[in-house]
Amino acid sequence: MKKVTTSLAAVAAAIASAPAIAQSSVTLYGIVDTGIEYFTHATPTGGSVARMPVIGGGDVPSRWGLRGAEDLGGGLKAVFALESGISVSNGALQQGGRLFGRQSYVGLSGVWGQLTFGRQYSMTNWGMAESNIIGAGGFGGLASFDPYLLAARFDNDVVYMGTFSGVTVGASYSTGRDSSAAGNCLGQTGNDLLACRAISAMLKYEGNAWGVAATYDEQRGGAGATPITVVPGAAGIAFTKSSDTDRRYQLAAHLNISSVRVGAGWLHRRVEGDARSAKIDIEYLGASVPYGAWAFDAQVSHISDSAYDADGMMGTVRANYNLSKRTALYGVFAYMKNSGKQGIYSVSASSAVPAAPHPGSNQLGVEFGIRHLF
Repeated sequence: MKKVTTSLAAVAAAIASAPAIAQSSVTLYGIVDTGIEYFTHATPTGGSVARMPVIGGGDVPSRWGLRGAEDLGGGLKAVFALESGISVSNGALQQGGRLFGRQSYVGLSGVWGQLTFGRQYSMTNWGMAESNIIGAGGFGGLASFDPYLLAARFDNDVVYMGTFSGVTVGASYSTGRDSSAAGNCLGQTGNDLLACRAISAMLKYEGNAWGVAATYDEQRGGAGATPITVVPGAAGIAFTKSSDTDRRYQLAAHLNISSVRVGAGWLHRRVEGDARSAKIDIEYLGASVPYGAWAFDAQVSHISDSAYDADGMMGTVRANYNLSKRTALYGVFAYMKNSGKQGIYSVSASSAVPAAPHPGSNQLGVEFGIRHLF
C-alpha cells in the first residue's frame, strides 16, 4: 500500500508541476452495439443459424477508447488515442486479443496537419468513410467480400494527414504491418528491409455537397506470415516472401442532395503470392435517407473474382429508429447471391467462416439490434 501511495503522490506531483499555460483534455468515449442475427444456408449442409454476432452489431463495431490533446502553444498540439474493440456478446477483446487493437497512437498536430505513430487506420479506410453507406458494420457490409475492409489498419505505423482548402492528403508507412499471431508479419528479418512493410496513400476532396477520394494500399509478405485471404472461408494465398504484394486501388465518391446522401465506389485488388495470384473487383452503390427519428440506408455491392471462380452480389437494407441522440434500435436485411464453384460469401462479416453457405448457394440474413453511444 505504501508503494502505491508513493507512486500516486509522484504522479500528482508531476501533474502539479506541469506548465500553467498547457491546456489538456482527455475524452472517454465508446459504442456498444449488438443484436440477434439469423441466416439461411449458414452451414455446408444448408442449415439455418440464429445467434448473437461475434465481432460487432449491424450498425457499427463496438468499442471504447480514450483520446486527448495538449496545447503546446503556437498552434502546436500533442495528441493521442487508445481504442479497444470488444465483442458485446461475450466481452472478449477483438483484433487478435489486443487491448487497444482498433487504434493506439501518439503524435503532433498543427496547421500543417497531423503526424502520428502507432497502430492506425490505412488510407483505404479514410477514403471510403463518406461513400460506403453501410459502413464497417458486421452485417451486410463490404467486409462480407473483403474482411480487410472491416479492419483496414496497420501496426508500427507512421501516418501523416493534412487538409488544405478542402483537399486532404494522407500517407502511411508501416515497418511491420501485423505483430499478432493472427497475421504473424512482424517486420524486418535479417537484411530483408521490405519484409512485412505496408504503405497507403490518399488524395481526397470534400466540397459542400459532394466529395471524391482515391487511395492506394500495399502490403508485403514476410517469413512466417499467414496466407492472404481472398475469398472468406476458402484457402488463402501463401505470402511468405517480401516480394509478395497485396495491392488495393480505390475510387470513391458521394453526393449530398438536401439531407439524402448517395455514395458509390470501386476497389480493385491484385494479390501476387508465393505461387499464386488473384485479381478482384468490388463495386458498390448506396443511399442514406433520414426521416424524422428514422434513418433508412440501402446498398448494392458486387464482387468478381475469376481466379477463385467466386462471384457475388449483395443487397442490404437497414433501418434505424433513434430513441435519443445516443440510443437507437435497428433492423438489417441482407441477401447474398453467390455464383461460381467457390462462391461462399456470407452476409455476415462478423462470422464469415462458420456462417458460410454451401458453394454457389445464396443466403438471406436478418439482424435486429440496439446501439448506444457514450
